[in-house]
Amino acid sequence: MSSEVLVSRPHYDSRAVALRGPDKEPPVRPELPQPSSGSATAGYRSAKYRPSEWFYNYHSILQRAGTDGQTARSVQRESKVLYQDTEADTLKNQADGTRLLGERLQEIHYWKSELQRHIDQLRADTEALLALKKRLEKALDASEAPYAIATDNLTCRARRLGPDLVRDSVEEELLQEVDLIRSIQALLKRTTAQVVCQIKMNREAKQTLELDWSDKYQAYNLDDHSGRYSNMSPDTQHHPSSATLQDQVCNCTSWTQFTQDNLTKAMQEEQATNSLRLLVERVLHDTTEDLRVQCSRVDQAFSQRCVELIEAKTLLEIKLPQILEQIAAQERNIVALQQAIHNKEAPLRVAQSRLYLRSLRPNMELCRDQPQLSLEGEVRQLDATLASLHQQLSEARGSLSHLEESRITLEKDINCKTHSLFIERDKCMTHRKRYPTVSTLSGY
Repeated sequence: MSSEVLVSRPHYDSRAVALRGPDKEPPVRPELPQPSSGSATAGYRSAKYRPSEWFYNYHSILQRAGTDGQTARSVQRESKVLYQDTEADTLKNQADGTRLLGERLQEIHYWKSELQRHIDQLRADTEALLALKKRLEKALDASEAPYAIATDNLTCRARRLGPDLVRDSVEEELLQEVDLIRSIQALLKRTTAQVVCQIKMNREAKQTLELDWSDKYQAYNLDDHSGRYSNMSPDTQHHPSSATLQDQVCNCTSWTQFTQDNLTKAMQEEQATNSLRLLVERVLHDTTEDLRVQCSRVDQAFSQRCVELIEAKTLLEIKLPQILEQIAAQERNIVALQQAIHNKEAPLRVAQSRLYLRSLRPNMELCRDQPQLSLEGEVRQLDATLASLHQQLSEARGSLSHLEESRITLEKDINCKTHSLFIERDKCMTHRKRYPTVSTLSGY
């Protein structure tokens, strides 16, 4: 054995230190009695404890073990209560979270359904507006045909001759038709611009709803996936930073208000679309009706004008043979008058010759006897007759001249009426048969 003296040291229990924590100081044990250091027994007493030390040591061990047991039982009781309470709270909180996720899913699904319904409605409204826009464009194109017909009618009627070049009811109706078509074309252009603007606004509102719907679709999928997580799920992980408050997170009120504002804007556009659709339908109906009414008025004016021209032409044609007959009769009258004048020349010469010869009687034989008076009366009568015949011949020739002028005027007017009737009936009215139908004017 070694001759070195063993000095007893204070006992240090590492378990007690572990239970009490690193900050507590180790307990101070009472100082044990030092062994004697006699030189004769130094070799036998160097590693020995006294009995009191031995009793104290195992009593300390028993006391420490009892204390540790009591502490362990207390910790076990507290741990049992703690994990039972925390287990219940954990299960309750998890159930509440799952329930709230389910309610949130229902709310998202409701708003997503509302968004989808209005998206479909806006899509249908936009398609309807596109169809109306196409109808307006077709109606605008179709209005060019009536305009071309009306202007062509005015151009053709400008080629009428003489007194028939009159500003009659047909021309008034044609000018009114041209003005009506121009105003209708301007109205259709303005209405088309309104439809294009509304289509743009519908598409913007639809895009806003689609973005909101897409966000809610992703949120629904994420919340649905979150709600399916359980304690047995193999794909769960620790994300310590996920419990911290995220930046730019809205509250439930602003979240709901955002979607409601989008839906309110969409409903406003839907109402505006419905009003515009009714307006377009009314515009197309009214413009078509106005064009057809004006077309009927123009056609009626043309028909009335043709009746007047036919009637006038008929009367002129009836009058022309009468004038020709009067001309022929007057020519025969002139010939008869000339023959009558010619027939009076011989008796006048006879009477004048008798008077001349009797004027050569000599002396007292140159007497105004009864034959003389008779011959003078005969000559005066013949002179008066010839003067009357010449006067009548002059009047007959003047009448014949007037009759010829009337004939020429009648023939010119008949030709003029024939030309006007050709323009009105064969040119204008035939061209107006190409007038567009009601369906074409309505944009179909």
